[in-house]
Amino acid sequence: MELLLAALLLLVGTAPGTAAAAVPIEQLLQAAADSGKAAAPAPSGTADISIPETEFVKSDPQTDAPAVKGVYVTAHSAAGSRLNALLKLLDETELNSFVIDVKDDYGHITYDTENPELNALGTTKPIIADMPGLMATLQEHDVYPIARVVVFKDTVLAGKKPELSFLNPDGTLWTNGKSTPDSFVNPYEKQVWDYNVAVAKEAAKSGFKEIQFDYVRFPEGFEKRAEQLSYTKDDRPRIDAVADFVKYAREQLAPLGVRVSVDIFGYAASVPAAEGIGQDFGKIAKYVDVIAPMVYPSHYGTGWFGSKVPDAAPYATIHGAMADTTKKLDPLGSHKPVVRPWLQDFTASWVQGHIEYGKREIEEQIRALKDSGIDEFLLWNAGNTYTKGVSYE
Repeated sequence: MELLLAALLLLVGTAPGTAAAAVPIEQLLQAAADSGKAAAPAPSGTADISIPETEFVKSDPQTDAPAVKGVYVTAHSAAGSRLNALLKLLDETELNSFVIDVKDDYGHITYDTENPELNALGTTKPIIADMPGLMATLQEHDVYPIARVVVFKDTVLAGKKPELSFLNPDGTLWTNGKSTPDSFVNPYEKQVWDYNVAVAKEAAKSGFKEIQFDYVRFPEGFEKRAEQLSYTKDDRPRIDAVADFVKYAREQLAPLGVRVSVDIFGYAASVPAAEGIGQDFGKIAKYVDVIAPMVYPSHYGTGWFGSKVPDAAPYATIHGAMADTTKKLDPLGSHKPVVRPWLQDFTASWVQGHIEYGKREIEEQIRALKDSGIDEFLLWNAGNTYTKGVSYE
């Protein structure tokens, strides 16, 4: 399992941004949340934020949404010259959606939300200088816009407010030990919930039709260090803390008419629960409109779905992953979300026995989805350089 987690391609974080504001960050976080005019009263404190498991009627807030076939787009690509090439790709193919970073892997809000409380936190890095102009361009090209909000992986906020993160026994901020280390903030912390919901509300107001939460989990391998680290927690297991955030975010965003989606490890559909990182596939899926399992063949180890090297068997890997996903979601009944997997449009050169990914490998993944009754997907390439000549039908 740890081998899969270590295979993540998402970019690692950099150093925190600007200096902390003079106003206490707790006040700024609360003010940012309040400025969004939450639909439901926010629970106070930390110990009592567990949301009871009550039945609700799930309805899609975007009933006119297309069958989404999209690509990941960094803020730099959205704001730079690469945007034209990406728009051309959508204009000339069956692709119809961009997933754009509005809060990135480092923790930066990537545009000026014009929310004074969020701006005062010093976590904004306005890579996208003209968000209204970008949204107008996307509308001209009939692009379905999805805002990616990286939630608990947040080096910027952790650096500004270590109390919202995880501390080593010597009181220093825990980092994940990568060559460029990054940090996570604590899913038990209500302030962290409200901060990310406030970012999501601003994205919705900017015109995004869907909020896609990513890194909705504890750090990889957390179960090995949970007892050594210092952090705020309550009696809930990690999987409930994470699922409660998702439910809370959905409730807060409902009045804005946006879809809520969550990225989740693909293997989480194949195990009872990924308790170490706090991801329970069924519990999270119940409260979202769209679930986006990351089923990149390169992320599966030897033996998965009968393949010695799953990366070299894209059809079999995706088909097997979708069988497990369907089995996991069927018990949800009317609460079952749209399934929109992330597919691999990159070559995983670090995987022993890997193959070069190109037109055939991408089309094999799409064929596996179609044979599984899935007609939506997203393509991941960290550099936003997507394979040419692919049939996305």
